[in-house]
Amino acid sequence: MASNDLQKFIASHLSLFTNFIALVLLCLTLTILLLSKLFESKPSRKVFLLDFACYKPPASQMWSKELTMEIARHQFALSKEALLFMEKLLEKSGLGPSTYLPEAFKTYPPNECMEEVRKESEMVIFGAVDDLLAKTGVKGKDIGIVIVNCCLFNTAPSLSAMIVNRYKLGDKVVSYNLSGMGCSAGLAAIGLAKQLLQVHGNSYALVVSTENITGNRYQGEDRSMILINCLFRIGGAAILLSNRPSDRHAAKYQLIHAVHTNTAASDSSYNCISSVEDSEGLPGVSISKSLMPVAIKTIEANLTTLGHLVLPISEKILFIANYIARHFHSENIKPYVPDFMKAIDHIITHVGGQPVLDGVERNLKLSKIDMEASRMTLYRFGNTSSSSVWYGLAYIEAKGRVKRGDRVWQIAFGSGFKCNSLIMKAMRDVDLEENNPWSDEIDGFPVDLKSADGAFPYDFEPSKQI
Repeated sequence: MASNDLQKFIASHLSLFTNFIALVLLCLTLTILLLSKLFESKPSRKVFLLDFACYKPPASQMWSKELTMEIARHQFALSKEALLFMEKLLEKSGLGPSTYLPEAFKTYPPNECMEEVRKESEMVIFGAVDDLLAKTGVKGKDIGIVIVNCCLFNTAPSLSAMIVNRYKLGDKVVSYNLSGMGCSAGLAAIGLAKQLLQVHGNSYALVVSTENITGNRYQGEDRSMILINCLFRIGGAAILLSNRPSDRHAAKYQLIHAVHTNTAASDSSYNCISSVEDSEGLPGVSISKSLMPVAIKTIEANLTTLGHLVLPISEKILFIANYIARHFHSENIKPYVPDFMKAIDHIITHVGGQPVLDGVERNLKLSKIDMEASRMTLYRFGNTSSSSVWYGLAYIEAKGRVKRGDRVWQIAFGSGFKCNSLIMKAMRDVDLEENNPWSDEIDGFPVDLKSADGAFPYDFEPSKQI
């Protein structure tokens, strides 16, 4: 009997001690959060986004899914199995009937020479930059920083040099060309520009995000490499940033946070998306089956850092309390997913594909309206790589949803593996503009997307937990 009483005494005191430790940890964590909020460093210069422009190709480059399959049947000696796989991919991709591909693909044999490759890049980049300069009234000679990101097309002279030459920028212009960084590189470029504008005073920074389709079509039957042909489409965006205080009232947005996460130190992350040759020696981009778990891990790390910066104290407390409860009491308690929409008004995620968007919506507990811009961007323009988040923002603007003070969150992820987030604050209400890529058709959106039944081919099932 005495032994049982002693055991009960020890158990009760051990429970009290555990609860005391948990309370102490909670108090310490809250103290750290409050102190970090109080003493967090402020950038020396505010950075504003004056405006941006997205390139909209001519109607002659519009491709339906049916045309894509017809060209594939006639141009490539693909097996019936490969063609069926490609058809299933297109059916479940989330792409609509009017995305854009190069005119060079319509010739037989396809004309994928260097001249055509350059022609596509010049068409997209110059088209976007011309629109942007017309919208802002900024002269080329006033631009002090140029950053271009394009993953797969790396030429000499560089694409950034091509811009300097075309617009006759000054000999003191600082230019960078980012390649091989995948679909997240556009926001990485914005982050780089933001840092450079802390050093170069009274400056404009031009950022151009694009990809080249003409020179990077895969012509073989490896399933891990066919995916690129089905999802990626022509597109590009030009963004103009400024640190001039006088631009505050003309700017659309102020850049608040740029969060970058890079997990390339991990072999699985490094190898999940890579440029390779297949067994027949045909070049292309391979996407491994480890992509989804790698993406989840990288996005988790990015959200952890972002949450510290943007979430209200109430959400931080709930997250910490849940973590402590799971650590000390029960592993059966479900992890608490912070409600980022308590700190954010609009979210635009990179449109990697329908399964990716499904996973983001489910695991971040987002609403249909939260995901509308990204889903409509995938439907109308396809995966335009790093520029897709700007087509999504253009959609929200075209709908008249951006109001002064709203916080916009863009998040993109890509090879490496990397995840980048950008938080901006709207400086004014944004009305529908004439040269918005959605302006002449926005009333037809959103469209009713029929859910695709069955699993996405090639095992790209979204994880159940981010």
